[in-house]
Amino acid sequence: MDLTPLIASFTLFSLMEFGDKTHIAVITLSMKHKPLLVFAGALGAFAVVDGASVLVGGFIADLIPSFWINVISGGLFLIFGVLTLRGEDDGDEVEESGRGALASAFSLVSLMELGDKTQFASFVLAARYGNPGMVFLGILLGAALITGSGVVIGKGLMKLVPERYLRYVAAALFILFGIIFLANAFLGIELF
Repeated sequence: MDLTPLIASFTLFSLMEFGDKTHIAVITLSMKHKPLLVFAGALGAFAVVDGASVLVGGFIADLIPSFWINVISGGLFLIFGVLTLRGEDDGDEVEESGRGALASAFSLVSLMELGDKTQFASFVLAARYGNPGMVFLGILLGAALITGSGVVIGKGLMKLVPERYLRYVAAALFILFGIIFLANAFLGIELF
């Protein structure tokens, strides 16, 4: 059995995603929500978006123009930033239900991945190696590594920095990324 597609997709995906906007989103979500729920939601999003890319190529990205992906992502980041600033009471309710954390991670990571370089890499790798199953497995393993590291980093920050400050840091990161995505959509400024 040739493991080249698995190794290539795992390595490329991991290197491309480390420190990327999706990784930062997972870190930020992990500062507010239960790590297991963030991990599950984010990994599910990677599986859906990148799995679809492996199966049908760039079809999803062609359906939704990058302008709208940036506008929706930017809007969601701004909303998450404002909600994070509103206070701990709302966060506690979301964390207790669990569905809010899972849905937040899934929706945010899904939008981050639509039209992202790793989605296109997934398509290219599947076409190049002709083995979508191994490419998909490599991508999922890479996504698990990146998501797991993001959760660990986010929870580590919770131990180092008092919680009241983390709320402001998380809100600032969400708002900053929202502005970056909207600037990308409306002004063509691309930082990520």
